[in-house]
Amino acid sequence: MTEQLAISTLTLQHRILNDWAADPWAEVRPLIDGVDVLKEVHPDGVALSCRYWRGPAAGWPLAVTEEPRRIMITEPTCTAGCCGALYVTMRREGDRVIWDSWENTSNITALPAAIRFDAAQYEAELARAAADRSWEEPLDTIARLLEQALAESGWFERWGCVLTSVSPRREEPDIPAELTSPEGVDVEFQEAQESGGRTDHYEYELFVTRDQSVEEQVRRLAASILADDPRKTAERRDY
Repeated sequence: MTEQLAISTLTLQHRILNDWAADPWAEVRPLIDGVDVLKEVHPDGVALSCRYWRGPAAGWPLAVTEEPRRIMITEPTCTAGCCGALYVTMRREGDRVIWDSWENTSNITALPAAIRFDAAQYEAELARAAADRSWEEPLDTIARLLEQALAESGWFERWGCVLTSVSPRREEPDIPAELTSPEGVDVEFQEAQESGGRTDHYEYELFVTRDQSVEEQVRRLAASILADDPRKTAERRDY
């Protein structure tokens, strides 16, 4: 009699990091049969940010095809090159999704065995997580909608620039207010790369309030950027 291999269930959970400065967006944490298996083998690892879950389904971090794909599934808050990361190879075989060939470059430790998922459940969970907004705080919603408005406007391209990042800026716990920036949104952009030339980088440090709706604040913040050449109104950064 052929042994039936166990089929696991994937659940993706958004979580805002305590050390949000490492990535201000929420991580999308994979749970396997309701258990955070990855934490057991890479306790300091952070799952990939929800900012990578935007756009076409083929580009989502955990998307699979018949061609095996090795991905970094959790990383440290510094860099993988500094403190190591957890990798897995994933692929689709018929009506199954398989995760195997685990590798932990931060430590020699017991790693999960091959994990198998029902492909229909797996792909439905990826789609659900990509569309999930229930975890968002107003600040996250403002940042996401502002990024969408700026990208669709084509404003930065008009001035020979490229929008590189829009992210929430949270209040830092246990730090006096006078030593930290108030809650808001950071918008970063740069001049389009020219061969062999210097590329200037810029940033807006925008502030949010508690007495306006999300929609009003998105309109206000977008209008403040779209009023003039952004290179004149943003702060230039040296990197």
